[in-house]
Amino acid sequence: MPVTPEQQAEIDELRAQTKPTLRAVSEGMEKHLYKAHDVLDHGFVRVIDYMGDDEAICQAARVSYGKGTKSVQNDEGLIRYLMRHWHSTPFEMCEIKLHVKLPVFVARQWIRHRTANVNEYSARYSILDREFYIPRVEDLAAQSVINNQGRGEALTGEAAEQVLRYLKDDSNRAYDHYEDMISEEDGKQGLARELARMNLPANIYTQWYWKVDLHNLFHFLRLRADSHAQMEIRVYADAICEIVKAWVPAAYGAFEDYRLGGATLSGKAIDCIRKMVAGEEVTQETSGMSKGEWREFMGVVNDPA
Repeated sequence: MPVTPEQQAEIDELRAQTKPTLRAVSEGMEKHLYKAHDVLDHGFVRVIDYMGDDEAICQAARVSYGKGTKSVQNDEGLIRYLMRHWHSTPFEMCEIKLHVKLPVFVARQWIRHRTANVNEYSARYSILDREFYIPRVEDLAAQSVINNQGRGEALTGEAAEQVLRYLKDDSNRAYDHYEDMISEEDGKQGLARELARMNLPANIYTQWYWKVDLHNLFHFLRLRADSHAQMEIRVYADAICEIVKAWVPAAYGAFEDYRLGGATLSGKAIDCIRKMVAGEEVTQETSGMSKGEWREFMGVVNDPA
């Protein structure tokens, strides 16, 4: 169970409270506030706080307090213009603070996005729970022979079962030793927690508060909600996408069109498309691209989505 009974009681108490406010409120986000969205086997994502909405983006772009003659359609058109032309500052006017529970190896990928404020659960002061990410059988795969960062053919049968045994046995053995090292029973002096933690595997769960503005969140989601991202971080990005869609629907719609569903093309790629539209035959040899560039370009051109 990702959320403990104590955490659920806290969530229920927070959601039962109502407070008057003059600040902008997103009705879509209010439905997500404090709720835990389960991710993986023991993880979750939940919204702790947020600031701004679609209107705040437009207000910042116009630098105006008045509504004037603008309409919802004008706001959506402006947001799409801002997204299309990479005007990032207005999106920075919106912020979100998330409470995330995730495996340590996913956290190490996540923390590469350095444009956020992070406060992580400290294993120097507190004892980590015996909770480990154990993949589902269908998520086990061999190393890709094409992509050094990716998965290849799925593991099945005894090979998959052996991997699961290793993961479960090694995780629990490491935690047994961790507990023994910090134990102070029978008058024994326990090892400092900051030292004992180094024996724990990278699939143990940690937690943090992660605060980020919408522009940098979109950058995170563009990379981590992509089909090429590692599955274990992609499922967190997918959960956050659903939250953002409810929070700033116009901004998320533009992001979905121009970032998630779009593609960045080089000058050579655009030249190839112009030739193709004109009816010319273009090959990798005549494109001026490397084999890798050509493969990626054809992936965009031939993608039915």
